Amino acid sequence: MGHAQLQRLDAADQRTRDRVVRLLLELGPSTATELADRLGLTTAAIRRHLDAALADGLIVAREERRHGPRGRGRPAKRFSLSDAGHATGPTSYDDVAVDALRYLRETAGDAAVEDFARRRMAEWEARYAERIASLPLDERPAALAAALADDGYASTVHDTTLGVQVCQHHCPVQHVAEEFPVLCEVETEAIGRLVGRHVQRLATIARGDGVCTTHIPLTDITARPVPVAPTTSGRTSS
Repeated sequence: MGHAQLQRLDAADQRTRDRVVRLLLELGPSTATELADRLGLTTAAIRRHLDAALADGLIVAREERRHGPRGRGRPAKRFSLSDAGHATGPTSYDDVAVDALRYLRETAGDAAVEDFARRRMAEWEARYAERIASLPLDERPAALAAALADDGYASTVHDTTLGVQVCQHHCPVQHVAEEFPVLCEVETEAIGRLVGRHVQRLATIARGDGVCTTHIPLTDITARPVPVAPTTSGRTSS
């Protein structure tokens, strides 16, 4: 095989490897079989690319938890992006941002850091509100996921029996939020206002989870009247 052919093969392998990394960014932790099915490759072929990505430090592998009796064969492994792998996605913060927030905390206190986070999130929320505020409540989660995906968050939305879940497979502020979780807290509050629901953050990449997951219940955010205790003979209970 000539040098030119080897170069073409190397380039093709790199493109496939990049597709594997992007797919893990989109899907979160996945097995080799799941990745092979999505990319139209054999499991043996995908394992070769996974081994290369492991060697490059772009992904990590963990044994998948099994429920019920253990079957024969090796336990299935679930692959996810490492910190280096997440860094291949779009990012807007670096060590300078962490140092700046540390300085702000040391000189002005935690309240100043929270004020900064809320000011930053207000701009973020206003931009997304332009796209989804006029939509019916049941359409907002999908619209929010689409808007986040357009901004590089690799977001998806999934139906559950009790509502929907918006999953963000990439976090551009991951390393900052690890030290300053208030960034995640104010984002969760903003998502609740955007979708008009009382939402709950089930997982975050900053805490070491494979994906940021926000649960959006079926009930809306409108406050319900507080029930009044029944009265008897015209007298209220004391």
